[in-house]
Amino acid sequence: MELLYVDDDILVCLKPARVLSTDEPGGVPELAREALGDPNGDIRTVHRLDRVVAGLMVLARNSKAASELSRQIRDGEFDKEYVAVVHGRPEADMGTYRDLLGRDKARKMTYVAAEMAKGIQEAVLDYRIIARGEAMSRVRIQLHTGRTHQIRVQFASRGMPLVGERKYSERNDPCEIALWSYRIGFTHPKTGEQMEFVHEPPEIWPWTAV
Repeated sequence: MELLYVDDDILVCLKPARVLSTDEPGGVPELAREALGDPNGDIRTVHRLDRVVAGLMVLARNSKAASELSRQIRDGEFDKEYVAVVHGRPEADMGTYRDLLGRDKARKMTYVAAEMAKGIQEAVLDYRIIARGEAMSRVRIQLHTGRTHQIRVQFASRGMPLVGERKYSERNDPCEIALWSYRIGFTHPKTGEQMEFVHEPPEIWPWTAV
């Protein structure tokens, strides 16, 4: 796993697809320890990416850093931006998607609900089209809420499933899901410095198609 930044309090890495974000065998913290050459290192997950999603993640290297980063996430001070390739094209070049999402725990799937009820939460994201192909669009997405499978469900429910999506689409695209954690921004938990990391997705299909 590639490490992009390391100090005594945090590390920033590129999470591979099909790797769990949590601290378990084969998960991101274990891979980070291997990359650092410290099998007993204190590495803590403070935010998650879906198992199938790749891209930028920050991890804490001690309890104080984990607590402060978690606070920033709770208080909306942690910026997360994604890029995705979707089938089709949004009606407008930019806009906001706002939905009520519920979670079917038995099927491990998220769904769009018609009205607010117990277990239903609002989901909000902004998107902007950055490239168009004949049948696909590349979009940049800023999350304002962090619901499970939020991006995937909000686009699929509008008839624009992500390329490579298998849980919320019947298509069989020959690739991993085209959803990439593109930018993260936060305040360093110890120094107070504003930190920002940007990394483009790999130059492979479908990213090269649009």
